[in-house]
Amino acid sequence: MKVGGAPVRDPAASAEPLLVVDAITKSFGGVTAVRDLSFAVAAGEAVAIIGPNGAGKTTCFNVVHGELAPDRGDVRFEGRSIARKPPHAIARLGVGRTFQVAATFASMTVRESVALARAAYERRDGSVLTRMLGVDSPDIEALLGRLDVGDLADAHCAALAYGDGKRVELALALTGEPRLLLMDEPTAGMTPRSRRTLMQHVTALMEREDVALLFTEHDMDIVFEFARRVLVLDRGVLIAEGPPAAIRADRQVQAVYLGLDEPAG
Repeated sequence: MKVGGAPVRDPAASAEPLLVVDAITKSFGGVTAVRDLSFAVAAGEAVAIIGPNGAGKTTCFNVVHGELAPDRGDVRFEGRSIARKPPHAIARLGVGRTFQVAATFASMTVRESVALARAAYERRDGSVLTRMLGVDSPDIEALLGRLDVGDLADAHCAALAYGDGKRVELALALTGEPRLLLMDEPTAGMTPRSRRTLMQHVTALMEREDVALLFTEHDMDIVFEFARRVLVLDRGVLIAEGPPAAIRADRQVQAVYLGLDEPAG
């Protein structure tokens, strides 16, 4: 099977879902951002969440990764409830995340940033400084090389071009060797060529390490090329779910998200 030109493991081969979102609801004051949302993601599967602004995509991500606790419902990762765990605990269980705006350590070099992230994940001796002394680790160099930022290892993150910053943020997320990668609008602000390059890196990772991907995205070309399955939210409610071809042809999705008129009758 191929997704976006890169072979990806068939999720049907997984006996149990890696991630289960079970009827979560999250409200802010009188506004319900996500309502009774349920879905699952299998190991090696690429799932996209789409919807108009305010549909609840980022709220869903924040609940899965622990930035927010659901009002109701549960989130399970590898069979264990993570719904009310803090983000750092969820990360150490094997869930990595990138954000809409690339989050890097601006005052550090790329190599130092990745070394710090690795130290935080490993916690082998409790000393971040001691772990950072290994900034010349072959593992770090290999990771940066795979993401095409090896030549930027000694550059400060604050000086990076936007697309390079996105790849460095991905490197930070991968230092914890996640089983599940959450990417919130990973290609926002990037050129079309850079978007495809970044997603090709991600799908290669999925194939090599059997990592699951859950991502939000406004670029429908990226969604339809790289997602195996698409979830469509509208006002916090799941209105459609299926393979990209079915979602592309769904008239309700076209009306709500793609801006086409409802069919007559």
